[in-house]
Amino acid sequence: MNAQIDISNTILETNRLILRPWKQSDIHDFFEYASVDGVGQLAGWAPHKTIEDSQTVLNKFIEEKKTFAIVLKENSKVIGAFGIENYNYEEFSGYDEFRCREIGISVSKDYWGQGIAHEAVTEVMRYLFDELNLDYVFYCHSKRNTQSQRVKEKCGFTNINEFTYTTHIGTVEYSIGAVMSRDEWKDRK
Repeated sequence: MNAQIDISNTILETNRLILRPWKQSDIHDFFEYASVDGVGQLAGWAPHKTIEDSQTVLNKFIEEKKTFAIVLKENSKVIGAFGIENYNYEEFSGYDEFRCREIGISVSKDYWGQGIAHEAVTEVMRYLFDELNLDYVFYCHSKRNTQSQRVKEKCGFTNINEFTYTTHIGTVEYSIGAVMSRDEWKDRK
């Protein structure tokens, strides 16, 4: 089952990052990275054309209370978003009795290849398993998203299925679904 999530009072920290709830004052940083071609398409959304596009999504992030802003400690700049999403019961059948969620991340193109996503995923996994006591966490990415594939592998997720899905921009993607259990997480620590 999809566990209840409310991150509105949660702040997580790593060596380089703060993961915290979004604020209205994040709008310009958000638009800056979300408007860059190539960032959103890998996650199934179109680059933001206007600041109003970013404002609509930002309002949703704040309202739904399940998406962290990824903030660099060194300059307080928002460089990404980390969602703790509902998982799809059809794509991941057999987990109905367990507390689960799916994670998704986007990072500014300026910070690709620097280990930011791995650092953020590791900390959010700690939070989900150690503080919220989830049983399983799912991680999906399109087959063409090699950055997400590398993060998934580094973090120790196990591929369990492949499926197609239609993105927010109307494209059909071939996706790989992966999972990690709380026991696997504890073994990796």
